[in-house]
Amino acid sequence: MLKKIRVRFAPSPTGPLHIGGLRTALFNYLFAKKNNGDFVLRIEDTDQKRYVTGSEKHIIDSLDWCGLTINEGPTQGGNFGPYRQSERKELYRSQIEKLVSLEKAYYAFDTREELEKVRLESEKDGKVFIYNAHNRHHFKNSLALNKEKTAELLKRGDYTVRFKTPKDKEITCYDVLRGKVVLSSSLMDDKVLYKSDGNPTYHFANVIDDHEMNISHVIRGEEWLPSLALHWLLYDAFDWTKPKFVHLPLILKPTGKGKLSKRDGAKFGFPVYPLKWTSDDLVISGYKESGFMPEATINFLALLGWNPGTEKEVFTLKQLEKEFSLKNLNNSGARFDPEKNIWFNQQHMLKLEGPTLINLLEECLKQNKIDYDFKKLDSIIRLIRPRLDLLTSVLPSSIYFFVSPKNYNAKAINKICDHNSPQTLFGVSTVIENIGVFKSPKIKLDIENYAKGRNLGFGKVLGLIRLAIVGELSGPDLFETIEIVGQTASIKRIKALANFLP
Repeated sequence: MLKKIRVRFAPSPTGPLHIGGLRTALFNYLFAKKNNGDFVLRIEDTDQKRYVTGSEKHIIDSLDWCGLTINEGPTQGGNFGPYRQSERKELYRSQIEKLVSLEKAYYAFDTREELEKVRLESEKDGKVFIYNAHNRHHFKNSLALNKEKTAELLKRGDYTVRFKTPKDKEITCYDVLRGKVVLSSSLMDDKVLYKSDGNPTYHFANVIDDHEMNISHVIRGEEWLPSLALHWLLYDAFDWTKPKFVHLPLILKPTGKGKLSKRDGAKFGFPVYPLKWTSDDLVISGYKESGFMPEATINFLALLGWNPGTEKEVFTLKQLEKEFSLKNLNNSGARFDPEKNIWFNQQHMLKLEGPTLINLLEECLKQNKIDYDFKKLDSIIRLIRPRLDLLTSVLPSSIYFFVSPKNYNAKAINKICDHNSPQTLFGVSTVIENIGVFKSPKIKLDIENYAKGRNLGFGKVLGLIRLAIVGELSGPDLFETIEIVGQTASIKRIKALANFLP
């Protein structure tokens, strides 16, 4: 019988959820859904010194916003809880004692100052200090001390537990993307598994929890690949069946070398968190507040490291659940492209139903206390829809339908205006004033006739009118725009530009 697919997303609550972490959660979620498995959220909060209030909520809210439904977690519960490591201390204590009894780990009593002294001496000799099989018997630990001295020091309580790394052994691990990964144990130190404060280290708690929670696949970032050998050895030490390991490729900076960091958002001008993060006096907008749809955010992140094997790029979450496969993961880094990010959002906005955008526009108008005619909103959305890229662009892209331009684009004025422009505009205002049936086809016809009759370039006339109506030279169909703005308001705007020009 095949083991049920169970995956986990295990973030540390040390700050807001980064989009790199969100992508890891997404790939875990998609793999679980594709295989009718379970998606588990586990909060790895053993390092209480780095704990940040509000972080766990930000993680859970971000997953919820993206539609990544959790099967088991701190708020959902489940058969393998608790789902916060800080609530699993007794389990770690019993397992570390078991590991010591198996002679796979040992007690270490070296102080931080003693180890720092040895480290500095090694650096003076041009060597890298490693606490392992080659020198562990020279330190203050239960392997070097007799039982009486060890028992005495244990009573004092100030000790750590280190893993007993095998001596000069070739460790062969396996990763789904990279295949065989080989490392010599001589390059590894005897990692601390249990700290003097009574808490497990990340490495120990991680392996214990993955085993106890029946995790079948560990899908995590490439930055954890150097830890694979230690985790592999821990499974061997307990004689446990290992999960399959998948180390995802890095998300790279838009330009230059290195992985995408939290600082790159401010540098390049794009969000790096799914949701707004507030800390002290600092407020950083996330994807949601910046106008991105959750569907588009997920779509974009899915294609950073995964290839569907076709030319198709736009996916819903349900489609991703159906299409996702570990076989199509890339093993090289994926470069973050902010423009492509926005393109995905634009594609998903084009799929939004008209009423959804109408409601959004109406809400923006009310918030900004702008008067509007509800009957016109459907026509306005129809005109601006192809130009929308973010949810936050709905009002800026349509503001001229409701409010006269407060400013005119300076470059546009220099490009199309001359000393005859005011006269041309006054003439156009008279034409519009005399249009009986104020519909876009009639508006276009009468302005065309006006331009022809005065031997004026039609394109230049249209540019002047658009500048008057919109404030710049870009926008949707001009004649439909004029119809929606209305006859009286259009005449007023055209005369306003004519009077503004020298």
